[in-house]
Order: sequence, then C-alpha cells, then structure tokens
Amino acid sequence: MYPTLLDTIEQLQWKQFANDERQAVLQTLVDFVQRELTAGQQVNLNFICTHNSRRSHLAQVWAQTAASYFKIPNVSSYSGGTEETALFPKIAETLTVQGFQIFKIADSNNPIYAIKSSDNALPIIGFSKKYDSAYNPSTKFAAIMTCSQADSGCPFIAGAEKRIPLTFEDPKISDGTLEQGQIYSQRSLEIAIEMFYVFSRIKL
Repeated sequence: MYPTLLDTIEQLQWKQFANDERQAVLQTLVDFVQRELTAGQQVNLNFICTHNSRRSHLAQVWAQTAASYFKIPNVSSYSGGTEETALFPKIAETLTVQGFQIFKIADSNNPIYAIKSSDNALPIIGFSKKYDSAYNPSTKFAAIMTCSQADSGCPFIAGAEKRIPLTFEDPKISDGTLEQGQIYSQRSLEIAIEMFYVFSRIKL
C-alpha cells in the first residue's frame, strides 16, 4: 500500500473500538463475511445510500482496503444509491489526502474515478449508480444501508441475502463551511475504523 495510506491506517484505533451499540451492528456484518468465507463463497458487499455520492463510496473504499490489509480473500465491495447523482468531488479529495491515488478516467456529469491503494492493486471504480445497477451484484450480497433515508425509503432490496443498517452522519452538513475539510476527513476515518474493526475479526 502507498506510504501515506499506511500512515493513515496506523492511526486508526480499531483495536480500541469500544462502542457497544455499534459493535452489535458491526457483528452482523462480521458474521455475514465470516459465513460466506467459511462456505467458500465470494463475499459481495453493496453499500447503499440515497445519492451514492458520499458515505456509500467511503464505506466501499475502506471495506475493500481493510480486506486487502488483512489479506481476506474473495471480498468485493460495491456501492449504490436509491438514485444516481455523482461522486461528490470532496470525497475524492479527502481519500487522496488520506493516501489513495485517484484518477478520473471519464469526465461527465457523473465522472468515473479509479481509486487505488497501491501501484499493483486492482482499482476500485467510483461513480454514482443505483443500487440495482448492472454494475453491482444482483444476488448473494449484503445490502449495507449507510444512511437512514435509504434505509427507511428502500424497505426491500431484491437479491440481498442480508440487510444491515449501518448508518453514518452525512458530511454534507458541512458543505460551504470552514469546517468542511475537517468534517469530511473525520467521517472518512470514522468509517475506516469500523471497516477495519470488521475485517480484523475475520478468521481464515
């Protein structure tokens, strides 16, 4: 992994993660990943939010990175929304500062980004899409709801084996303020800690 990304990871406090309420929710995700791996299955995780612009992308990127860091095989992370918009540019900027290499590979109203954790890593392809896009798995996946609006507004996710409400506060609340950079960084690291907590508990 890139040195700056490793520095960011080393500062994460997943080993001291002590929020009992969140641990209970995260254990549901741990159990899903462990069950699929133990059964020799591909682990498909689809992180879903309303616009697929902020939190769902952060969760997708950090989940895939955590799986790679702990050398957990057969994990594929995806993201989607209840509607298609665009990956918010501040997300790409935040992840770049935290150590990822990000390249815009198509420019439009809904740009497509390649997000890499190391020179030889398969890039995560980041762009906004609906959760049931053909790009995402249609069956045998966990639907992880990263915002309450998507969780309440989307009561049924076709094809999902498991639905897990794992909601985070929207960093959008800081847009246009002097605190925007700090809030986006904090939210990214908060999500990273929880994804690293999950994958640190997987037994091979």
